[in-house]
Amino acid sequence: QVQLVESGGGLVQAGGSLGLSCVASGRTVSIYTFGWFRQAPGKEREFVAAISRSGGSTNYADSVKGRFAISRDNAKNTVYLQMNSLKPEDTAVYYCATPIRGSSLSGNNYWGQGTQVTVSS
Repeated sequence: QVQLVESGGGLVQAGGSLGLSCVASGRTVSIYTFGWFRQAPGKEREFVAAISRSGGSTNYADSVKGRFAISRDNAKNTVYLQMNSLKPEDTAVYYCATPIRGSSLSGNNYWGQGTQVTVSS
């Protein structure tokens, strides 16, 4: 079992920045990929960014490329999401995730409880 706890959400004006953190505990030796997803009101949860175990490979949704940066500190079992140039359409609950088995986020994942990010215009 892996437990994920996100923090760092809040209210920010458009054009501003926020940093999210997600700390993993439990069977952390099994963690490969970390990912961030988000869900806006009335919409399905969508992929935001992912990072490989070594941190050497990252992947982003087109909507956040060039504005968001994912990173990780394996010594602290923590993954980060730095969000810059925020837009009102970035408003959502942001979730941290890691695969239950393997390295792909497209299967079954462990999920955090989510942290609210609100961007005002």
